Amino acid sequence: MDIITILSQIDLGSYALPEFQRGYVWNRDQVRKLMYSLYKGYPIGGLLVWDTVTNPDIARGDGPLSSGHVKLILDGQQRITTLYGIIRGKPPMFFDGNKDAFTNLYFNIEDETFEFYMPAKMKGNKAWISVTDLMLTGASHFLQRTMQNDPENVGYWLSHMGCINDLDAIKYVDLHIQEVSGEDKTIDVVVEIFNNVNSGGTKLSKGDLALAKICAEWPEARNEMKRILEKYRKAGYSFTTDWLLRCVTVYATSQPYFSILAKVPTEEFKKHLHETDLMIGTCLDHIGTRLGLDHARVLGGVYAIPTMISYLQRNNGKLSGSAEWDKLLYWYIHTFLWGRYAGSTESALAQDLNILNNGEGIEGLLRLLRQSRADLTIRPEDFWGWSTGARFYPLLYLLTRTSHALDWGSGLELSNSLLGKNSTLEVHHIFPKDLLYKSGRSKPIVNSLANYAFLTKDTNIAISNRPPEEYMPVYEAMNPGAISSHWIPDDPELLKIENYEKFLEQRRILLAQAANRLLDSLYQGSRTDIGLMSYALREDFQLDSSEEQEIEAMSAWMAERGLSEGVINHEILDSNGQVCAIIDLAWPQGLQTGLSEPIALLLNESAETQVIVSQNGYRYYTSTDELKEYVAAVIQ
Repeated sequence: MDIITILSQIDLGSYALPEFQRGYVWNRDQVRKLMYSLYKGYPIGGLLVWDTVTNPDIARGDGPLSSGHVKLILDGQQRITTLYGIIRGKPPMFFDGNKDAFTNLYFNIEDETFEFYMPAKMKGNKAWISVTDLMLTGASHFLQRTMQNDPENVGYWLSHMGCINDLDAIKYVDLHIQEVSGEDKTIDVVVEIFNNVNSGGTKLSKGDLALAKICAEWPEARNEMKRILEKYRKAGYSFTTDWLLRCVTVYATSQPYFSILAKVPTEEFKKHLHETDLMIGTCLDHIGTRLGLDHARVLGGVYAIPTMISYLQRNNGKLSGSAEWDKLLYWYIHTFLWGRYAGSTESALAQDLNILNNGEGIEGLLRLLRQSRADLTIRPEDFWGWSTGARFYPLLYLLTRTSHALDWGSGLELSNSLLGKNSTLEVHHIFPKDLLYKSGRSKPIVNSLANYAFLTKDTNIAISNRPPEEYMPVYEAMNPGAISSHWIPDDPELLKIENYEKFLEQRRILLAQAANRLLDSLYQGSRTDIGLMSYALREDFQLDSSEEQEIEAMSAWMAERGLSEGVINHEILDSNGQVCAIIDLAWPQGLQTGLSEPIALLLNESAETQVIVSQNGYRYYTSTDELKEYVAAVIQ
């Protein structure tokens, strides 16, 4: 089938550019190379399409499809999206990416090269013609119009008529189409076929294909999911499309498998998406109110939320009361402390949902956790982790927000209700970083969890870089009991820099004791009930932390340019499954998924961490400016 016919079939809805999560990721260099290959008659590869059954009553394109089938372009999506943009002069419907990658492409009829418009080079130079203008007009009409407007150079235009015709002929190049069809071609089978065919390129996930099939019938599905995710982003949470789709899958099918979701009728999916959104909000409100975990950086174990949704669904969206909620949250905390979903998310979810399907409830979920650990007791050594990416970091924040910890400067209790729903706490290094680095300590030791406390911004700024043996007595005198409310050892000798490691050891003991008391109260349902606050509907939530803000801003900067936003606090595991490094912001599949090498942003990281990251195949940058220069030079 020739290219122009394929584009017409897309307009009619017979062919569809799937709404894959990665969207359009090509850059201008790839666009130029594609057009040059087509112009020269070089092979560019064929298309792989999946002929899938849809609802025949749903209209797409210019009218209803009586056959109830649509062909989803699996392999060749980037090429066809590029050609659609250039030939039609606009992106296809529901385009997701950077349209500048194919906008304003020009062709030089003298040296037969492609370049993107540059006024200084092309303005007033008749050799450069707009590729899109030619494609929309057609070669004969283009030449006729051009010669009428430039009668003095008719000979010039006629002498280059051949290459103009050849450029326009790109529209009529035949592409080989390989079709996957049949009732036996389920999502699992099609994903396997695609990944075998495309073994050297970007992998297709089952979530990709499930969403593509949904969007074939309900094109607004992706935009509706984006709206939901944007709502949560404004509230301080950073969820992915894959995660939201997993939540809907669990709600709609009581199973985690995307292949089952594809069988859910479109109208039911719309209803389930709305209901799942409400369930997510309920979970976030309870997690924020009861645990104080009120934003993305401290919301551990997000894949536990689909299981929580399933449990809620079985109880008609309402639990019996505070005690039942606390027991469910007791389970939730342990899922992120012990990495319940750190491995195969789908397998872990399947096990947990099977427990709920069998009616075993929360106790059954806890039994599964205890199978991997002798018991769920917190020990001092569990607080050995470091950095804001450590699994026990949310637990330290949780303790601060729920255990009546006091701000050292103001004396206010650092609970949700007193702070207000739009307030946040800052990480305070009890022993200042500068002081520790000057004493020769490494970054993991400097950023040990036991060296963290959460305080208000004003107090954190007021303390500045003073050593604890100097500032702590002052604040203890101002607000008696405030220091100890953060589980700080009361031995003044431990506040000296030479005793830093002993301070960490003693504080870990105090933190473990506090954690076990809190977790026991959750399990036993002995806590006092508190009024539920709304976290999911907040707007313009902001984190007050310079390094965190820089990382968040870098992620947003990438997304604005149609690139992957990256993964914050990405863990690198060793052969034993233990965390050996944490990347501030990572792109494990490359900035353009599957098309570039893994990239890492490492802010203020040790040389040891840089070596580990490099050994794991990452190109790393130590500043956002360096990374932006790389993006500008290589990607865009």
